[in-house]
Amino acid sequence: MSFTRRSVLTLALGLGVVGAAPGAFAQGYPSKPITIVVAYPAGGDTDAMARLYAEKLSARLGQTVLVDNRPGASGTIGSTYVSKAVPDGYTLLLAPSTFAVAQLVLKTGGGGYDEINSFTPIIQTSVQPLVLAVSPSAGVKDVKGLIAASKAKALSYASPGSGSPMHIFGEMFNKTAGTKLSHVPYRGVAPAVNDVIGGHLPVTFMTLGPLTPHVPSGKIAILAVADAQRTSLAPSVPTFAELGYPDIDIGAWQGLYAPKGLPADIARTLNTQLNEILNMPDVISKMATFGALPAGGDAARLTASTTNDRSRFGRIIKELGIEAN
Repeated sequence: MSFTRRSVLTLALGLGVVGAAPGAFAQGYPSKPITIVVAYPAGGDTDAMARLYAEKLSARLGQTVLVDNRPGASGTIGSTYVSKAVPDGYTLLLAPSTFAVAQLVLKTGGGGYDEINSFTPIIQTSVQPLVLAVSPSAGVKDVKGLIAASKAKALSYASPGSGSPMHIFGEMFNKTAGTKLSHVPYRGVAPAVNDVIGGHLPVTFMTLGPLTPHVPSGKIAILAVADAQRTSLAPSVPTFAELGYPDIDIGAWQGLYAPKGLPADIARTLNTQLNEILNMPDVISKMATFGALPAGGDAARLTASTTNDRSRFGRIIKELGIEAN
């Protein structure tokens, strides 16, 4: 029996072997567009990084990867949606570390999912240093000046939402420094930062990315970073430990999740692809503009971050009475 070039190609396509490197993708995955859900409004750093990863994954997987913003209820609306989706790898969740504690701050009890048992962790994509920053309306130049000013007059601070790491950071600062800054929660990073830049609020506890472009113009001054060591993203900014407040140590992160029951081979495919993406120089450079450093590694790292944050910050939320407004 003789074979023409066309008959061989047809047979190969039927067997699914053309262009398929051994172990490259999980049993033909993906065969249709993938959606990454972001449980916060467009314009924030989670949204921006989701779109960066979506672009890179689209090119590598040969399928369109879309970003779907589903904000509300401290991120639990979008998280609930993903938790109930079919675990086939076509509906994913890129969540900030708020995900670990969001349900703890809601008076209604949250979205009815379990952060560990309702999701398949895929990869921790980034870590983000948190900073204390002020607008010129605060009238201060350093942390010591802010503490003094807050005792002389009522001051407020902006965060991207109740129960967020930034909110917890703000209340940690209040307790440790003896201040009484009033919390003003926003629905995401972008609107919070816009109001501080505009001088409507004097203080914010925030990630670096949305703040650093406004430092040269004087619209924002970054006073301290809440990390054990200075960050390479802002090496001139002192840590709270350097300023005499070692207990103020809190950071943020982001991670990619799928609904519980995602096949292991699909989880491995996504983890492998994203680990490679996070090592790309242009991705590292772009992430820096969002105030983030690449994380990566296996799914266990994301599980540990989720579990540890829920335990540690759960205690702080209870102790300080933090809840959604």
